[in-house]
Amino acid sequence: QIEAVYHYALESPRIRFLIADDAGAGKTIMAGLIFKELEYRKLAQRVLIVAPGHLKYQWQREMKERFQESFAIVDRARIESAWGENVWEERDRFITSIDFIKQDEIRATLRSAHWDLVIVDEAHKLSAYAYQSYGRTKVDKTQRYQVGEVLSPRTNHLLFLTATPHRGDEQNFRLFLDLLRPGFFAKPELLQESIRSKDNPVFVRRLKEDMHKFNGEQIFPPRHVHTVPFRLTEPELLLYNGVTRYVQDYFDKAKENRSITFALMILQRRLTSSTHAIYRSLKRRKARLEELLELPERIRQNREDYLRARDISDEELQDMAEDERVEIERRLEHLTIAENIDDVRAEIAQLDGLIEQAERVRAQKVESKLVGLRDKVLANLGDRKLLIFTEFRDTLDYLIENLRAWGYSVTTIHGQMSMDARIEAEHTFRDEAQIMVATEAAGEGINLQFCSLMVNYDIPWNPNRLEQRMGRIHRYGQNYEVHIWNMISRDTREGQILDRLFEKLGLMREALGSDRVFDIIGEVIPGARLDELLKDAIFNQRRIEEIEGTIEAVDERATEGTMERVFSLGLATRHIDYTGLRKESLTAEENRLVPEYVEDYFLRAFRRLEGEIEPRPDGTYAVRSVPY
Repeated sequence: QIEAVYHYALESPRIRFLIADDAGAGKTIMAGLIFKELEYRKLAQRVLIVAPGHLKYQWQREMKERFQESFAIVDRARIESAWGENVWEERDRFITSIDFIKQDEIRATLRSAHWDLVIVDEAHKLSAYAYQSYGRTKVDKTQRYQVGEVLSPRTNHLLFLTATPHRGDEQNFRLFLDLLRPGFFAKPELLQESIRSKDNPVFVRRLKEDMHKFNGEQIFPPRHVHTVPFRLTEPELLLYNGVTRYVQDYFDKAKENRSITFALMILQRRLTSSTHAIYRSLKRRKARLEELLELPERIRQNREDYLRARDISDEELQDMAEDERVEIERRLEHLTIAENIDDVRAEIAQLDGLIEQAERVRAQKVESKLVGLRDKVLANLGDRKLLIFTEFRDTLDYLIENLRAWGYSVTTIHGQMSMDARIEAEHTFRDEAQIMVATEAAGEGINLQFCSLMVNYDIPWNPNRLEQRMGRIHRYGQNYEVHIWNMISRDTREGQILDRLFEKLGLMREALGSDRVFDIIGEVIPGARLDELLKDAIFNQRRIEEIEGTIEAVDERATEGTMERVFSLGLATRHIDYTGLRKESLTAEENRLVPEYVEDYFLRAFRRLEGEIEPRPDGTYAVRSVPY
């Protein structure tokens, strides 16, 4: 951090810089150091931080706790409360989300504001794409990139932060850097030469593997990923097959309606999360349909409920804070393709049968997935702390109830909690509770490196969520080897695919000698996204054997190339001058005013000015009189 800030970024009088160190290496702290240095030099009063929606509260907390700086969050509610005024002029320190300010009407308000420093987190999302058309190069600029174009000329200092700056597209990377230094890499060959020479004033990138303490020890301990397989009981398998058939049936009828199919995906994910989660979902869905029986005119309204959500991309949905995402999913969960009363009655009859099946499973008291957690993980836990992630609040409640019944001290974090409540839960986990059960909200601004064991009770279909979860404990300050367990059923379609994928990743890890393969789970299979593979398996778009064959066909050489591309290894500045940094550290220690010197100076000066002060037995002093 010292090297990146003081030997790279602050070398330039006008900071337009990209910090692209690995995830968990402290880029937020580096940004804060640069901000404070500029503030001390009277160069940064007005500061704007732009981040994905799910990270804005993390930034607010880090700036307050680490640097004693208060930032206000600008969202839709704040804009509307400042009607007729420019909200950006109300104060000097703001945090906002990229997907909020990319909207045309919000982006327009930024044009009248000017900043001393703008910090953009996850800056690779400001993307533009160059392509050839009729012999000419055309550029497709996303709305996020257009935000960068608005902010860049309206700030003196501009700082980009991202762990994935370069995805193998030179033109895309050049356009990205053009927001920092317009025209600096006007030709692609200039950028290529800069990367080859590892000597440029625009960006710095270091990898976890190259980061060591002054004594030579690696800063980041190894990480181990394990699979906990389990088999479903007969009632559980009947419920799984029944709900999956229901989802398949309605998927076939609603293929052209993206929102309905998304609602069905939520239902399927809840099915594999826990019986409690699918039971509660089926009951809520039935109650919603029964409302339509009483008020038939709402059938048409129900068809219109998805209008607000249908234009939101999958990427935007994943970048939202959990409470926002859950609200949209709640709206979608109730959607139906019913056109009339008869359709509604037919669907209710199907739901009644599924609810009965779920009740039979619930009568077993403890489901096989929970038994797997108890026997394969908790049985060997001892007195160590454990973090358990689930996607759904219903499953979270179910886990807490059972864990407490087994005698464990448990705390929790979920998206409906305020940031203060989440911080308090973090402290409770560190100081008192042995287990934390959390939804994705614990991946949003909570630092849990005092815990080294984690369970993915549900496997999110978006691989980025897995990375965020692991990053909560595998980060700077972690002193122990990290172990992560993935709960996977071998009797479900999703489980079979995930089991095969994790097995393949394990073999690749051994062959390549790097646990980074688990960070590229979404990139391992060329041309295929994980969620698409799982959808294909569930809806019989492709045979399970065909998908497993595709996974098996991926070789280590291809994966090594993928890692090179995804982690931008070619950009990495591999040599860190530890000798120079150590010398600086010793010089700073030598020049430091140690407490004994300060105490001696104060006592002599106080008495010389005729003040009366006497030492006490407890090490403090009693001031008898203060000199004028």
